[in-house]
Amino acid sequence: LMVWLRRTTHYLFIVVVAVNSTLLTINAGDYIFYTDWMWTSFVVFSVSQSTMLAVGAIYYMLFTGVPGTATYYATIMTIYTWVAKGAWFALGYPYDFVVVPVWIPSAMLLDLSYWATRRNKHAAIIIGGTLVGLSFPLFNMVNLLLVRDPLEVAFKYPRPTLPAYMTPIEPQVGKFYNSPVALGSGAGAVLTVPIAALGAKLNTWTYRWMAA
Repeated sequence: LMVWLRRTTHYLFIVVVAVNSTLLTINAGDYIFYTDWMWTSFVVFSVSQSTMLAVGAIYYMLFTGVPGTATYYATIMTIYTWVAKGAWFALGYPYDFVVVPVWIPSAMLLDLSYWATRRNKHAAIIIGGTLVGLSFPLFNMVNLLLVRDPLEVAFKYPRPTLPAYMTPIEPQVGKFYNSPVALGSGAGAVLTVPIAALGAKLNTWTYRWMAA
């Protein structure tokens, strides 16, 4: 019974996080369409996606104890999101309507840090979490550059802009506004580490709950 319960809980976590990753991507991943706020949206997207990747991937990886599981997990999320992308496409929206995040290379770095440190959990959290937060915005800016004519698509299928009272008087002030990758990587590297630690702790909580 305990083996069955443990496996069921494990798969439930994987399904819940993978499904939520798809929903989060559809909501945060269409930063192209917020034409006035594209860079700000990209930073929010970077932080939300890198932390979400870290919490699920490190949970899954430490659950199995096998380097390579984080990449497998990122692949599951990618497939889920491509299915969602296909659903939007079937509804008549353009192919680039949902931008599928590039999770897999960042997850590979997490796996690599776990493998290179001989399965050291704390190294995976600190080094792997930092690498995920740093690398994710880089890979996704490359992804964004490959999208076919984003401005044309954005103006054809616009999202509502922010209300007037939330619009800054002087947008683009400050050097970080001009570098969404730098801001996303900086914020991501800081925030992904504690979120990765949370993912690791979920293992402990899950086991304790099942053993009670």
